[in-house]
Amino acid sequence: MSKATDQNKTAGTGREERSAFIALVGRPNVGKSSLLNRMLGQKVAIVSDKPQTTRTRIMGVLTRETDQLVFIDTPGFHKPRNRLGENMVRAVGEGLSDVEACVLVVEAAPKFKFNPEQLPPAEAELLETIKRRKLTAILAINKIDLLAGKEALLPMIQAYTSRYDFAAAVPLSAATGDGVAALEQELLAFTQPGPHFFADGDLTDQPDRVMVTEIIREKLLRSLDKEVPHGIAVGLERFYERDNAAGEPILEIEAVIYCERESHKGIIIGKKGSMLKRIGMMARQDIEAFFGCKVNLQLWVKVKEDWRNRPGLIHGFGLD
Repeated sequence: MSKATDQNKTAGTGREERSAFIALVGRPNVGKSSLLNRMLGQKVAIVSDKPQTTRTRIMGVLTRETDQLVFIDTPGFHKPRNRLGENMVRAVGEGLSDVEACVLVVEAAPKFKFNPEQLPPAEAELLETIKRRKLTAILAINKIDLLAGKEALLPMIQAYTSRYDFAAAVPLSAATGDGVAALEQELLAFTQPGPHFFADGDLTDQPDRVMVTEIIREKLLRSLDKEVPHGIAVGLERFYERDNAAGEPILEIEAVIYCERESHKGIIIGKKGSMLKRIGMMARQDIEAFFGCKVNLQLWVKVKEDWRNRPGLIHGFGLD
């Protein structure tokens, strides 16, 4: 046995470490991020009912003894309308590169009437990409908890599997956890011998600063209506830890919420600052839960007109 092979063994098990990269792809709002959070047992990707909540590729790490799955959660595949949208669509293609398998996530209870003869354009295009790259793929039919009866699943499964030879089709609910363990078992079969890419305790590749801005943005998405949330970005001005008078750690965070119009700024702040105060309170609670310490969060709102079409600003927000 080679030294390299011996180093790949997990202490006390005698088994070699194995790993696999898995891409999660699908239309906006089909539940990719919710599914990732459910599999990891902790939120590493923000979720909301707004389309295009995920803007960049996010890696989530699931380690089961000697097996490690590295998930790549991609933005929802859609027709781009600005530079940011183009970057998001490109991130989907990049997320499908160099993976052992991909999971096409679709809805069991779509808002539109399902037509087995004509899939949604975004899913049809994703299937063509998967075919062209000859990727091993699993079909995950999410939101089965919203179905009145499970008999609706069969025509859906047939509609997708007739268009591609999926390795498996797994009905599930990211909301309840039903079927998620079955998907995990299917994915573990794709692991290959080799060292783990992340430490066993890691859950994501996202830096702490990014997690903070994403938590704040999630609260904005959940609190605001219509077109306002899509024109919002969050940047950190200050992020450091200090001890309070009792010697306990406290995180000091100052963040700026950027929007594209003066009218949006007023909506975000709200009457007498009520909306901004509410967003700050909800974000602080989640940040405290994530880091396990007290947080002092200060928020401001600034206008950056048409920032989603300005490459310099997109880059500054880490969205390229």
